[in-house]
Amino acid sequence: MTNNPKNLVYGWVLPLAVLWSAFLLFQVQPLISKTILPWFGGSPTVWTTCMLFFQVVLFAGYLYAHLLATYVPKRWQGVIHAGLMIAALLLMPISPSDDWKPTADVWPPGYILLLLATHLGLPYFLLAANGPLLQHWFSQLAPGKTPYRLYALSNIGSLAALLTYPFLVEPNWTLPTQSGAWSWGYAGFALLLIPIAVAIVRNQGDPQNVAEPNDECSDEPVPGWKTLAAWLALPAFACVMLLATTNHVCQDMAVVPFLWVVPLSLYLLTFIFCFDGEGWYRRSWLGWMAIGSIVLISALQLLGGMLDIGWMAVSYFGAMFFVCMICHGELVRLKPSTRHLTLYYLMISGGGALGGMFVSLVCPLIFSQYYEMPLSLMVAFGLAMFVTVSSLEKRFGAIPLWSMGLMFCGMLVMLSGQLRSFQSHYLESQRNFYGVLSIGEVPTNDGQPILAMYHGRIMHGFQYQADAKQSEPTSYYARNTGVGLTMARLPKQNERRVGVVGLGAGTLATYGNQGDYYRFYEINDDVIEMAKQHFTFLKDCKAQHDLVLGDARLALEREPDQQFDLLVLDAFSGDAIPTHLLTREAFRIYQRHLAEGGVLAIHVSNKHLDLRPVVLGTCEEFDLETLYITTAPDAATQQTGSQWIIASKNHQFLSDDTMQSAATQLGPHMVYAKPWTDNFSNLLEVLK
Repeated sequence: MTNNPKNLVYGWVLPLAVLWSAFLLFQVQPLISKTILPWFGGSPTVWTTCMLFFQVVLFAGYLYAHLLATYVPKRWQGVIHAGLMIAALLLMPISPSDDWKPTADVWPPGYILLLLATHLGLPYFLLAANGPLLQHWFSQLAPGKTPYRLYALSNIGSLAALLTYPFLVEPNWTLPTQSGAWSWGYAGFALLLIPIAVAIVRNQGDPQNVAEPNDECSDEPVPGWKTLAAWLALPAFACVMLLATTNHVCQDMAVVPFLWVVPLSLYLLTFIFCFDGEGWYRRSWLGWMAIGSIVLISALQLLGGMLDIGWMAVSYFGAMFFVCMICHGELVRLKPSTRHLTLYYLMISGGGALGGMFVSLVCPLIFSQYYEMPLSLMVAFGLAMFVTVSSLEKRFGAIPLWSMGLMFCGMLVMLSGQLRSFQSHYLESQRNFYGVLSIGEVPTNDGQPILAMYHGRIMHGFQYQADAKQSEPTSYYARNTGVGLTMARLPKQNERRVGVVGLGAGTLATYGNQGDYYRFYEINDDVIEMAKQHFTFLKDCKAQHDLVLGDARLALEREPDQQFDLLVLDAFSGDAIPTHLLTREAFRIYQRHLAEGGVLAIHVSNKHLDLRPVVLGTCEEFDLETLYITTAPDAATQQTGSQWIIASKNHQFLSDDTMQSAATQLGPHMVYAKPWTDNFSNLLEVLK
């Protein structure tokens, strides 16, 4: 029997194709997302926008699979699909060229979607269709055998792709190498479809298959609207939980593929467990686990949050996992016969696309903060209560009083904790592609009012409101900080040219004197608007100054030499690290824009990342001498703790007694990292 070609196809070739296709489908997601991440300032929204593209094209692929399986003669289905897969090879490689780097006037979400559709649209669309199509063909070649376990196999391939990327692929291969390897993998899969297409054609010509039904429930009617709505709503909510959790954790930690991969891997695990068999999904304990994890998160919010950011990620990822298990477990309980298999998967992919559109497009328009996370947890708690109550009624015939009491107490804690997320002490908040920007008053010991700018939870500058102190440089930019001392000791004190990457509240403008020229680069137009509206640093600046909207790296690439006496890199204190500003290629651009004897001041203060090894290693490669200057936080003067690396080829400037006395010795334990490049960077190696 094993020598039968048809048995060989459905027994080995077709499962291998399912696994291979899913691996390619999910390996390309972090690959292409990391490729374009630097072009949009390293914003976490790049990932959610890419996820929106993946979800929408997945739905389009499933729709194509449904139409092909429903309306095209069976003997032509494999031929058409294999032919399109081979034709898509003409679009390789998938990596966009530098000509696609965006300008300041583009709408980032729309531009990302256009870029992805142009370079990855057709290959991804055809790969997405393979899941339901291959299962449909399996049911044709092996009537009586259930194809649903192939869906679990597909998710195993997806999970393998995601787990190998941050631990194997990203640390060892450059982006062009990754793109080339993926293209060869795609070509290999296209060739693998040929024997499957041949088997489909031969199977339809076999007289033994002419009258044989391929489904014991071939006369089953189309499910009712309630079932169809559940097929749509359950995966939609699971996708909302995935993206909301990823956004939440990335805002508090860092935008790295690892933090994209972990929640997406857990999400895929729920598909694997639920579709592998009925033994994995148990309403009785999963409902309680989901309730418990959400109550834990809410209780910690009431207590002021967690001390360790890692435990915060674990708690949110755990809650997401249990909720997605419920969504996908309920989805499996409603699965149809194989007659409606492609419709079933079409609705699942449609739900995922709706969830992606809600988080990526709707939420930034209707919310001024990341409210989708607490809202999702509240809905998830209700869903968990529903399945828990259902399991209790089935087991005991009625709901025990002890369980009612537990759920009621849990609901009180959950509501108390999550409703706190909607309380805001900010005077104003705005949300756009680059995150949430807020203005708030800061209490002080001496009663002097202070206004601060926040990006997420990170302060990006503040200003005293009293007229006598409005021009005083504060926070990371006080006069005794690395940048403050550099300003005071610059060899050129008249008609200085200063470039600043990252505007913030505009604090550095206070150092400008008559005859100086300051050029500020800022990617977020909301930052410019709020800096002008709420702070007077720019208005009171004595120097001539310009504001350049757009990514600083791209702007500096296009500009003629600026001959800066000082170039300040102040874009790394937040959670979204623009790695492209720290690469070898970026430092080459900075060198071009520095005047002879010019100075680089690099702000490396960060809660979760130690950027010193990378910066120092790159400076060493460019023969730049460095000083590491730190200042401790001072509540009395409202001084923020800061870490600056001052780099220059001007030995006389760095040998200044004042600069030398302020410098901190790094110690023998500091190991310089290999310089990052545009094609290779790894934030995992600098996580604290």
